[in-house]
Amino acid sequence: MDAAFWHSKWQSQQIGFHLDAVNPLLTEFWSSLQLSPDAEVFVPLCGKSLDMTFLAEQGHRVMGCELSELAVRQFFEEQGLDASLEIAGMHQKFSFEEITVYQGDFFALQPEQTTPCDGFYDRAALIAWPEEMRDSYARKLAQLLKPGAIGLLVTLDYPQETLQGPPFAVSEGWIDQHLAPYFDIEQLCCRDVLADNPRFVKKQVPWLNEAVYRLVRNTQDID
Repeated sequence: MDAAFWHSKWQSQQIGFHLDAVNPLLTEFWSSLQLSPDAEVFVPLCGKSLDMTFLAEQGHRVMGCELSELAVRQFFEEQGLDASLEIAGMHQKFSFEEITVYQGDFFALQPEQTTPCDGFYDRAALIAWPEEMRDSYARKLAQLLKPGAIGLLVTLDYPQETLQGPPFAVSEGWIDQHLAPYFDIEQLCCRDVLADNPRFVKKQVPWLNEAVYRLVRNTQDID
């Protein structure tokens, strides 16, 4: 999966991963992090997610990163926000008041860009990567977050052989093995959501679980 894959998805508007409402799990569990209202929150692979508007409405400054320029422009246009644009290193930086989105390669972000972030939120980023690319994403995310940064991670798990991702299946075992070096992990909930996902039902996927984790970046250094 390369950049062309995601650009093609946005150009053809094959964006089944995009929700037309704020994620209910975000509204249910975000307050449990007890972040200060003025904390800055990092949202990797943010697309045009309405979750960013929810976070901004809580008082947070929001910093997103998204590969697709089309997605970023659609977000600000659909929210009626007249974003400013400047070049920031290898990214285009779109900003309007409390929301900033760096458009470009997630892996080109530098820790100094995300240092202000005390919180983070990942609903569609980790599950967007096939397993062979997932470690690189997890390591980069940890590199971008300072010790003590706290966030929510939302994942899906199902028998991967029954459906071609994305979204890809991420098990609790994978989380424990691959994220534990960088994060303190607590699973907040795990729910059967098969009936709410017609695509999975149509493909005869036998089960589908959605889980929410509380992650806290530990003090492990990353070279």
